[in-house]
Amino acid sequence: MANHRAAWTDERAEQVIGELLRVGVILSVVVILIGAVFYFLHHPAARANYRTFHSEPDDLRSIARIAAGAVKLRPREFIQFGLLLLLFTPVARVAFSVFAFAAERDRTYVIVTLIVLGILISSIVGHI
Repeated sequence: MANHRAAWTDERAEQVIGELLRVGVILSVVVILIGAVFYFLHHPAARANYRTFHSEPDDLRSIARIAAGAVKLRPREFIQFGLLLLLFTPVARVAFSVFAFAAERDRTYVIVTLIVLGILISSIVGHI
């Protein structure tokens, strides 16, 4: 009986990673554009003030608050959620690479990629 599953190869992993990156970027752009349209519909006269720096409000600094606001279709949180998707796209790529290297039984690359993933996650968690 022949195995109908395609063998996991470097080329296949690169194709999946390329698709993951493409989908992540496109999805984030779509979410950001939808949020921008909502924002400008709700605030048609909004103007940016570049003379004075104003930090983001607290509700736009927490992943949980951003997600909760995006679910409620709040425009600013929706835009921030799109930016988070863009931020997490390369992190997802590294996480997928761990599984790809494990499927190829390449322990050295699994270990190195896990270290990189740990650094990425700790840098993100350190800023939450």
